[in-house]
Amino acid sequence: MELRALRYFVEVVRQQSFTAAAEQMFVTQPTISKMVKSLEDEIGSPLLLRDGRQMVLTDAGRIVYQRGQDVLAAHAQLQAELSDLGTLGRGELTIGIPPMGGALFTPAIAAFRQRHPKIELKLFEQGARAIETALIHGELELGGVLLPVDPDNLDVLPMSRQLLWLVSRIGSQWDALQEVPLAQLANEPFVFYGESLALNDVVLNACRTAGFAPTIVGRSAHWDFMAALVLAGVGIALLPAPYCRRLDPTKFTCRPVVEPEIPWEMAIGWRRNGYLSHAARAWLEVAREVTPGLAGDDFMLWPGIDIDTAGGDAAPASSSSSE
Repeated sequence: MELRALRYFVEVVRQQSFTAAAEQMFVTQPTISKMVKSLEDEIGSPLLLRDGRQMVLTDAGRIVYQRGQDVLAAHAQLQAELSDLGTLGRGELTIGIPPMGGALFTPAIAAFRQRHPKIELKLFEQGARAIETALIHGELELGGVLLPVDPDNLDVLPMSRQLLWLVSRIGSQWDALQEVPLAQLANEPFVFYGESLALNDVVLNACRTAGFAPTIVGRSAHWDFMAALVLAGVGIALLPAPYCRRLDPTKFTCRPVVEPEIPWEMAIGWRRNGYLSHAARAWLEVAREVTPGLAGDDFMLWPGIDIDTAGGDAAPASSSSSE
């Protein structure tokens, strides 16, 4: 059984789409279809059936999917252990970086690069939910995750605890308020997070706790585009406070959301009881050194590090607001 065909099949099941799986694996859709068909021919049984727009696993498909994940995880660990027989002189390390938390990793990446210049860092840029899945399945050694996570599956090194703030255009009804109860936003159109992002579920659950289902008029994985949609009058948004500090106060009103507060808690995660290469352990050592101590909502992002992932001139992070 070819590992590549097994990997493609597992990704199709996860994505529930041949097209999305092809995008994730950086191949064409016909390549994915051909490899899945070859796997079915080898096994002698169909693995997937279409039920409308849904993909349904056959009995054989369920077995191949479940055991296939174990095989791929074991193969990834085998490769890591074999490549780890040498020293930290050369090699590579892939780290999962979520789009909303990338700036948190910048100091550790820079420090690691200085200390281990011959280790190539590869960035797996996906939402925290996809990174968590990849960690659990042994496809990544390290990655940014949104807390809480299942402690039976992952160990974590906390990076930041912040709160989400309301972002609206200046001149809104919230200009004169110091904080905004979430329930007051029940009738507002929301610019929301992408469905693949873990923050999507966090905000949805908070809205349900406040007694309403949000009206979603747009989605994005990028904070700056979300802010641009707010400025264009599409709706309001809830963003981590450091991103709010980047916005022009003459154009935006940003206020802490309460009742309930919505935390944005980022951490570095790795598979519990899984194998960590020398490079991964060295990266964690560096991350522990450069990560400030957590102090609840008063925790600063990275002292002196601008969080503007869209580019531009760097500016010191403000010390006056929390997230």
